[in-house]
Amino acid sequence: MSHHGPTPSGEPFDWSVDLGAHEMLRRAHVMDALGADWDPVEALRGEEAAYALLYSGLSPEQQRIHDALVAAGVLPPGGDGHAAA
Repeated sequence: MSHHGPTPSGEPFDWSVDLGAHEMLRRAHVMDALGADWDPVEALRGEEAAYALLYSGLSPEQQRIHDALVAAGVLPPGGDGHAAA
């Protein structure tokens, strides 16, 4: 039984909730939405290609800032400054 307020006796009520079943249902819905043909390796390759393209063709000043951000750990390392083939 679910209570939404004080119990009739005025005694404390345990409000703990086990979200394990809900989390499994959420994950099942995510996988269903992705579809049976979803390929995580191909999705990662696409993300890496997009990242390489995003940071390609930088001016010298932009490249300097990018390199500083990579060195500081703000951006992940990778890419050589050229667009993916």
